[in-house]
Amino acid sequence: MLRPRIIPCLLVSNGGLVKTRRFKDPKYVGDPINAVKIFNEKQVDELCIFDIDAWKAAAPDFGLLEKIAIESRMPLCYGGGVVSAEQAQRIVNIGYEKVSLSSAAIRSVSLVSEVAAAIGGQSAVVTLDVSKDNRSGRYEVYVENGQKRLPHDLFELCDAVVEAGAGEIVINSIDREGEMQGYDIGLAKALYSRIRIPMTFMGGAGNVQHMRDLIAEVGVVGAGAGSMFVFKGPFRAVLISYARP
Repeated sequence: MLRPRIIPCLLVSNGGLVKTRRFKDPKYVGDPINAVKIFNEKQVDELCIFDIDAWKAAAPDFGLLEKIAIESRMPLCYGGGVVSAEQAQRIVNIGYEKVSLSSAAIRSVSLVSEVAAAIGGQSAVVTLDVSKDNRSGRYEVYVENGQKRLPHDLFELCDAVVEAGAGEIVINSIDREGEMQGYDIGLAKALYSRIRIPMTFMGGAGNVQHMRDLIAEVGVVGAGAGSMFVFKGPFRAVLISYARP
């Protein structure tokens, strides 16, 4: 039976832990291995690692991923630079429960089917970075760490990746990422009523109440967050922490 999940989402760049705001201005916040050790002690539901630069090389940093897996005592999901089923299989073999696809899968949805066949549908995740066009009200899909917009309809794309065999969809709001002002609950409701596989929403969580609101108003979803788990106070001092709603 599915239950709500509270998921710290860590961003990695050049081997270091960083935090961005609307996908810009990455701020170094520490060593990812140390963060994993802290989250081990907090007994988190799941930990997501996203390498925001791996798309440039079209390959994950397998050395870093192995170090994280060795240290971790919690379920892990990794995303960044995965372009083949072979890479996904290697990540699972290292010790990750889930592999997140993004740019490569959006450009060729058949990759989702290939990865699902290789590692199991329950482990094949698709992460979509989205931004709302304020003039049209349409949600646009971006790739390459928010640098390139693609002409996809978000809802039709979600249908396509589900049909291809994805086991979970992660929606990351570019507009709200790092702002700590709450999730886009309207979008979450619209997608949740349409999609019949597990979903996780990221972008906007600033406190526990934001997570409570998401789960109460939308349903059994994953509540992903970055800033609220690495920053404290109005001056955004770095402090790794974890709290449940």
